[in-house]
Amino acid sequence: MNGNRCWFHCFVLLILTPATFRHGICHPQVETSPGSFVQTRGTNFVVDGKPFYVNGFNAYWMMLLAADPSTRNKVTDTFREASKYGMNIARAWAFNDGTDYRPLQISPGSYNEEVFKALDFVVAEAKKFRIHLILVLVNNYEDFGGKPKYVQWANQNGQNLRNEDEFFTNSLVKEFYKNHVKAVLTRKNTISGVAYKDDPTIFAWELMNEPRCPTDPSGAHLQNWIKEMAAHVKSIDNNHLLEIGLEGFYGESMPAKKQNNPNNNPMGTDFISNNQITEIDFATIHIYPEQWLPPQMNSSEEGQLAFVDKWIESHILDSNSVVKKPLVIGEFGRDSRLPGYSIEKRNEYFQRIYTAIYNSASRGGCCAGGLFWQLLTLGMENTADGYEVVLQQCPSIASIIAEQSRKLSALT
Repeated sequence: MNGNRCWFHCFVLLILTPATFRHGICHPQVETSPGSFVQTRGTNFVVDGKPFYVNGFNAYWMMLLAADPSTRNKVTDTFREASKYGMNIARAWAFNDGTDYRPLQISPGSYNEEVFKALDFVVAEAKKFRIHLILVLVNNYEDFGGKPKYVQWANQNGQNLRNEDEFFTNSLVKEFYKNHVKAVLTRKNTISGVAYKDDPTIFAWELMNEPRCPTDPSGAHLQNWIKEMAAHVKSIDNNHLLEIGLEGFYGESMPAKKQNNPNNNPMGTDFISNNQITEIDFATIHIYPEQWLPPQMNSSEEGQLAFVDKWIESHILDSNSVVKKPLVIGEFGRDSRLPGYSIEKRNEYFQRIYTAIYNSASRGGCCAGGLFWQLLTLGMENTADGYEVVLQQCPSIASIIAEQSRKLSALT
């Protein structure tokens, strides 16, 4: 999700855990075992030799709320609440670079130990509730530091960088990023005593939230950066899966596919060639038609849904036949602040995406799951960004999520 979706103002909650009972009905968790590393087998995920499917959520704020004793309980509450509905993965930030608000990395290579301990807590709580985590290593946007902060740091250290996309090409910036990767991956959890790189609770590392390099439409800069950084991650940690964080925009490797992009704009990314890099284990897409589409396409519910159907179908086809790796829908949601919104439409939207995921998974296809943006628990009203889901306040969406967990679990 990008900066226009209120990164700083929404501190939201959720995570996924084991089968529990609600109203006397058992909602099975999608098969998961944080005691073992999830792996890939062709276009599918496996754990201990069994199929693994993803039904989860985004909760980027977890480290930040865990850093405050007065809000740390929200992390635990969210894990516990989500477990009732069978969810099994949460996606969260493992960065906060040079900001005034609880920075993890104060300056290049200098860390706030208390905030790192907060991330330790998130990982430890996830394991307690049998939840896997996707941990993101940097932001494309300025929120929580991101590309602009790294470029600023480089300029403060003698470089003369003129735009934030030089993040991908400048040697000093790349050194800063590599050092952060090493700091996180080799971190020894102060609660569990286990290094992050050795902890199966972590499902995957994500190189960057929604990487874009619009100053290089050819896609070469981002392609080279992914190759270099993916190799760096795997040189430190070959246990965990690795993904890029892409939204799914097509590029020059298949020019005809660019017509599928909103406004025909590749953003300097290339869904095909980026994900074909050997060290990248699975592909991701995000879906935000209400933000991406030009007005003539975005003016109707039918236009948005037609885009969503085609976006998912196209990426499933390419992940199955060209990329030949699993696919996860890393972000999706509906904004309650927009005209025409209703809970019923949101429920139908979630169901539409869940059905596409299940149809692929049930046929042995590549689409292994999705993570909605984003889940809150009670008492987090000031973190709402329009996309929030509060399970306790909306039993209808909770039921849809639980049913998806049940259906995916039945496939294992």
